[in-house]
Amino acid sequence: MDFAAFFSDSANVYILLAAVFGIFMAWGIGANDVANAMATSVGSKSITIKQAVILAAIFEFSGAYLAGGEVTKTIRKGIVDQSIFADKPEVLIWGMLAALLAAGTWLLIASRKGWPVSTTHSIVGAVIGFAAVGVDMNAVHWDKVGGIVLSWVVTPLLAGIIAFSVLTSIQKLILNTDDPFKNALKYGPMYLFLVGFVIAMVTIKKGLKHIGLDFSDTEAVGIAVAVGVGLTLLGTFLIRRIKFDSKDDKRFAYTNVEKIFAVMMVFTASAMAFAHGSNDVANAVGPMAAVISIAKSGAVAAKAGVPVWVLLVGGIGIVVGLATYGYKVIATVGHSITELTPSRGFSAEIGAATTVVLATYTGAPISTTQTLVGAVLGVGMARGIAAIDLRVVGNIFMSWVITLPAGAILSILFFYMIKGMAT
Repeated sequence: MDFAAFFSDSANVYILLAAVFGIFMAWGIGANDVANAMATSVGSKSITIKQAVILAAIFEFSGAYLAGGEVTKTIRKGIVDQSIFADKPEVLIWGMLAALLAAGTWLLIASRKGWPVSTTHSIVGAVIGFAAVGVDMNAVHWDKVGGIVLSWVVTPLLAGIIAFSVLTSIQKLILNTDDPFKNALKYGPMYLFLVGFVIAMVTIKKGLKHIGLDFSDTEAVGIAVAVGVGLTLLGTFLIRRIKFDSKDDKRFAYTNVEKIFAVMMVFTASAMAFAHGSNDVANAVGPMAAVISIAKSGAVAAKAGVPVWVLLVGGIGIVVGLATYGYKVIATVGHSITELTPSRGFSAEIGAATTVVLATYTGAPISTTQTLVGAVLGVGMARGIAAIDLRVVGNIFMSWVITLPAGAILSILFFYMIKGMAT
């Protein structure tokens, strides 16, 4: 291969940089955000860190690859008015590269501190920063940005309400009854059906189009019901193997019941990982797809597909990030906000996964971090405000506020650096 000829072609250089910066950003998502899928499971001692990494590797990657394209469209085209770049496509390339590098850098800083910040905030702030300051204030679709910011308030609230409702129903149907263990065996499969159905629906309706499969609404519901039933049968088989041991309940009244929820949490953790991968891979591959499309065609296309290898790169980067650095944020979300048991963690994950799936369905690039923290707070509120460490919550909120401007400022700096080197 003639490397001199390869690097003399600016299009090849831009595509290579997009891949490298995209992997860096995806690594940051894995290091910081995948904790959202696994923190409650690890925090409630349902699974170990090693098991969490293996589960996340499988389901984060699957979610990113099978269902990641819908949100990617919003990140790539929804925030910036691409028509402004019609006669200067190279400026959009520089901006998207700067956005990837800026967001990845902020995630590295936050992950080292153990802050569960939003990767969506990071990339949206970065894209707004370069477009508004480096190009023109009118380059930003401010109405779209307003909708995205609104979703950051609505989604934690919605996740908190769903998680609160799920835990309240578990308390009424199972925990606060005469025979909690028997009722856990009876009602547990019902919750598993809900998990299977919701995740299957988003995969079928939004994800499988990427690999050429398209189903009608009736077919989608039928398949989702089948998946829900399959998950219910598998879960029922596993939880019925758990034997009641009266000695365990002397230490904690619900130990035997929590064993059942610990098994069920493996399913919800996997579902949350899938939902997270489908939503947050867009933060890395959206800007990558824009750069590659422009570099190949030399023009800002109105419609550009996401190459399969780009989703693969995003999925791999996320898994490597979790495996190498994810433990710090897992500790913050899983242990520090409120004390989690498997039933509480299960409720939080159902609330968060359902909310993320609904957001992916609408194409809204929500913050998975805020969604899960909202769900954990909802679970804590079900036990009263005293059950929540408000100091930790305050620090988390502060890191959220900083993230948007941090992404924007870094992006502006990197934009002018890249522009300076390219011209």
